[in-house]
Amino acid sequence: MTNTKLIASALAVVLSLASAPAFANNVYIEQHGLWNQAGGGQAGIANQIGVYQDGFFNGVYAEQSGAGNVSGAGQVGINNGYDSHQVGWNNEAGAAQFGANHNASINQDGIDNTAVGIQVGNGCDYTVDQNGAGNVSAFVQVCP
Repeated sequence: MTNTKLIASALAVVLSLASAPAFANNVYIEQHGLWNQAGGGQAGIANQIGVYQDGFFNGVYAEQSGAGNVSGAGQVGINNGYDSHQVGWNNEAGAAQFGANHNASINQDGIDNTAVGIQVGNGCDYTVDQNGAGNVSAFVQVCP
């Protein structure tokens, strides 16, 4: 009888942990080469997703909900990209893109969020959509 209760309790703990939102999960992806691309989604508090791409067709998509999350990309290469969607408060998103066709899009719904970007050398582009109060954005572009 005691073993059954112990197993049931352990199973309940494992199942509750599996269904809980993620807190302070960090993902960093570094890609060198051709066709790149990366993506991820996180829910919870203090999550981070960072992607560095040095190559050709680049990419990146990050989706986060919660508070204190960070999404960032550094892209050196040809076709670049980056797209970040954040829902919540005190989130940060940004991309640094150097060389070729650039692009970047940040969508933030919530309060006290921050969006930043740097683009140097060729196509450039940037779209920021911030809904809520106390949000901040800053960008530097050098597009020939």
